Amino acid sequence: MRKSIILIGLVFTGGIFWQCNSGNQESEQPLPKLGNWHMEETEVDGEVQQDTVYHKIADFSFINQEGQVVDNSTVEGKVYVADFFFTTCPTICPIMKKEMLRVYDAFGDNPNFKILSHSIDPTHDTQEVLKEYAEKLGVENASTWNFLTGESEKIYEIGQTSYLTTAMEDQNEPGGFLHSGAFVLVDQNGHIRGVYDGTKSDQVDRLLGDIPKLLHP
Repeated sequence: MRKSIILIGLVFTGGIFWQCNSGNQESEQPLPKLGNWHMEETEVDGEVQQDTVYHKIADFSFINQEGQVVDNSTVEGKVYVADFFFTTCPTICPIMKKEMLRVYDAFGDNPNFKILSHSIDPTHDTQEVLKEYAEKLGVENASTWNFLTGESEKIYEIGQTSYLTTAMEDQNEPGGFLHSGAFVLVDQNGHIRGVYDGTKSDQVDRLLGDIPKLLHP
């Protein structure tokens, strides 16, 4: 018999997921698992056991710049960073991609690390457009840095409900879309372990320091 007994949520305000970590966090301190979680009681042979069930990234399936399917199996057992952008973004995307290049340069050769950049304008950002965009950035290893396109509703849904960040169409915003600059760090089991502002170098510095904690626990 299984039942949920506790449900605790982190703050989710205005579509932005706020991480409650101090900038003075000790480097050896393990990274938290972020998002909603609950305790489940399981009765086995008359004994009650309690297990913590953490928030996980839901099932997904998108296409990368090489026309390859990227889904949960692609990142199974891998550490990865996810973000949301669009190629014609006139505001924060160029800054985000400059900062993500630092992450790619640092870990791009590690077979246990990946980057998933989801386009929130998949109508324009076809596979061919994303391939050209990646080439202009100097991204040669598509197996590490995947620029993803797919059904817009699926992308918006996974952004807001799984990665707990803003990703949506909004004609009142520059370029017609609204998204946060969050870089979301996900571990080998699909749990969110950190959220960083991808427009700020000091936060990306912290991300660069946190990734090895998951790659080499």
